Amino acid sequence: MNVPVQQTGNDRDAHVVEEICGYVTAPVPLSFFLFAGAGSGKTRTLVEVLRRITGVVKHEAGGEYAKRLRSQGQAVRVITYTKNATDVVAGRLGKNDLAVVSTIHAFCWELIQGFDVDIREALLALKDEELEAAKKAAAEKKNGETDTDRKKYAEIAAEVDKIRVVEKFLYHPDRNTYGNGALAHATVLAVAAWLVNCRPTLQRILEERYPLVLIDESQDTMKSVLDALLNLEATRSGKFTLGLLGDHRQRIYPDGHRDLPAHVPAHWAFPALRMNHRSQKRIVDLINAIWCADITGRTQPKSGFAQHPREEKSAGTVRIFIGDAALATEEKVERERQCAAAMAKATGVDAWTDETRRFKTLALEHKLAAKRGSFFDAYFAMDLLDEDAAAPKSNGERTGPAMVRPLLGSILDLAACFEPGGDLDEFAVMDVLRAAKALANLPEDVEERRTRLAKIHDAVTAFGAASRNPDATVRDVLSPLLNAQIFDADDRLVAAFADDSPPPDPPKVVSKEERNDRLKRGWSHLFKTPWPQIARYRDYLHGEAKLATHQVVKGSEFQHVMVVMDDYEARGFLFSYDKVFGAEPLSKGDSENVAAGKETTVDRTLRLLYVTCSRAEESLALVLWAGNRAAAAEAIKATEWFQEGEISLLD
Repeated sequence: MNVPVQQTGNDRDAHVVEEICGYVTAPVPLSFFLFAGAGSGKTRTLVEVLRRITGVVKHEAGGEYAKRLRSQGQAVRVITYTKNATDVVAGRLGKNDLAVVSTIHAFCWELIQGFDVDIREALLALKDEELEAAKKAAAEKKNGETDTDRKKYAEIAAEVDKIRVVEKFLYHPDRNTYGNGALAHATVLAVAAWLVNCRPTLQRILEERYPLVLIDESQDTMKSVLDALLNLEATRSGKFTLGLLGDHRQRIYPDGHRDLPAHVPAHWAFPALRMNHRSQKRIVDLINAIWCADITGRTQPKSGFAQHPREEKSAGTVRIFIGDAALATEEKVERERQCAAAMAKATGVDAWTDETRRFKTLALEHKLAAKRGSFFDAYFAMDLLDEDAAAPKSNGERTGPAMVRPLLGSILDLAACFEPGGDLDEFAVMDVLRAAKALANLPEDVEERRTRLAKIHDAVTAFGAASRNPDATVRDVLSPLLNAQIFDADDRLVAAFADDSPPPDPPKVVSKEERNDRLKRGWSHLFKTPWPQIARYRDYLHGEAKLATHQVVKGSEFQHVMVVMDDYEARGFLFSYDKVFGAEPLSKGDSENVAAGKETTVDRTLRLLYVTCSRAEESLALVLWAGNRAAAAEAIKATEWFQEGEISLLD
C-alpha cells in the first residue's frame, strides 16, 4: 500500500484522508485506529473519507468500493456518541444511501429490536453474571455474607422473575422509556454486546449489512460493545472492518477502556491527526504539557502525540488564579468576576466583561455548576428522584427525570407566556395548551365546555400570579395547575403532591438508603424549591446556562474559557484538582490504586483538565479554589506548565 508523503506546517495532516481510504479499499481491508486530538479536524476527516468511499467525490478506489457496497445491498455504518454528533456528521455528509449515521444506542437497538426471545436470554445471562459477581464479592469479605448481601441476591432474583414474563421489550434511543419491558440505555448496550458475542447469526447479519463500521469518540464507547466488535473483527478479518476514531486523553465517561490504544491489535493501522486547528499556540502548549506531566498518583500512560497549532495561531493568553476554598460561594463568584476583568485587561478582549459577548465558564462537577448557577435546590431534588436523569446525559438526552413531567416542559413553557409585568400572551398560551393536548378532551355539551374553559382560565391566571411571586416555591406554582388537572401529569408527581406527610431524615450511609425514602426526600425537596430555580435548571440541562460541565460541552469550542476548579464545593471523591496540582497528598485508596496500576483520582482529574482547557480557542483562565493557596502556588510553579506572570493569588 502506498502511503502519501507526510507534509509539515498547516498541511501536516493532509495525507490522512487518503491514507484511511487506502486501508478501507485495499483488496484485504485493514482496520485502523485514528488518533484525533482536540480540534484536530476529526469530523471533517471522517466526512471526507465517507465522501470518497461512497462515491460522492471522484476517487478511483473509493468508486469501486461504492459499487461493491451498492451491488451487495450494503452500507458503511457510522456510530457516534451523541445525537448532536450524529446530526453534525449527517448534515455535513448530506443525503447518502451508502452511509448510515446514528448514535451507538440506536445502532445497538437496530441490531436486537424484535428479537425478544434473544433479548430475554441475554438479560437472564447478564443477571446470572451479576449474581455470581455479588456472591463472589460477599465471599471475599472478612466476615462473610451480610443481610445486605442476601437482600441484593433477592433483588436480583426478583428482577429475573420479571424478565421471564416479559413478552415484548421496549426502548427508544433518544429518550428514557418506562413500563413493563422497558429497557435502560446501558442495558441495551450490554444486551447487544452479549448477543454479538454469543449469536453467530447476528454476527453474520452485521457483517453482511455493514462490512465497515466506523466508531467516533471510541474512547468513551462502552467496553463490552467495543470488545464485542473487536472480537468480531478478529474472527472475520477482511470481511468485517473496524475504524476507531478518538482520543483516549479525552475520555470523560467510565464506560470506555482506560487505555484504548493498548487494546487495539498491533497489526492494525494507526494514522494520526497531529494538528490542532482550534486553539492558539499558548493553549496548545499548555495542553501538551498537561498530558506529558509527571505527577504523583498518575498511572495512565502518556501515549498519544503532541499537537501542533496552525502557523497563523502563534499567540494566545493563559492565566491561573488561586483563591481560598473556604470563601462563601457568593464571594467566590465575585472573585471570579475579578478574574474575568484581569483577563480582559491581559487580552484587550471585551468578551471577558461584556455580558452580551460572554466567555464560557466550565466546571468540574454538576453540584458545583448548580451552586454557581443558583439552582442547587432544584438539582439536588432531581438527583434524589432520578440520579441517572438529573444531569445532562452522555447520549445527548437532556429532559430530566420523567417522573416530574410536565414541570420541565409544558409548565415552564406556560410560565414563559407571562411578561414580567404580568401581561399575558394569550396566543402563546393557546399554543402551549394545544401542544400539551390540554384542550383535546373538552366536553361536547356547551355549558360543560364553558365551565371547563373557565376552570382552565382561572387556573392559568392563578398559575401566572404564583409564578411571578419572587418567594414562590414549586408547590405554590404547581398547585393551581394540578388541582385543575390542566396537564397530563405523571402519576408519581400527582401522588407525591397529594402526600403531605413529612420526609424521612437523610441516611447516615447514602448507599444503604431505601429507594422509597430517597424518593420521598426528593419530592419534599422539590416542592420546597424556589420556583425561579426550575428555569435555571432546565437551561443547564439544555446547555444554555452560563456555566457548564465537561459533559455538556463535549466536542464544543469557545473563543474564551474560564475553568472553575473547586474540590470543596464539588464535594466529589472521583476528582481532585488539589491532588493534581500537588497541594493535597494522595489518599490511602489512591496509593493502593497506584501500587496496583489502577486508575486514580489524579488520572481522572488530569483528563478533565485536558478536556476543559482544550475547549478554548483564544484565551483561557483557570481558577483554582485551594485549601492551601501558598502550597498550591508553589506546586503549580513546580509543574512548569505556566510562564512568568501567568500565576496570580487572589486576595
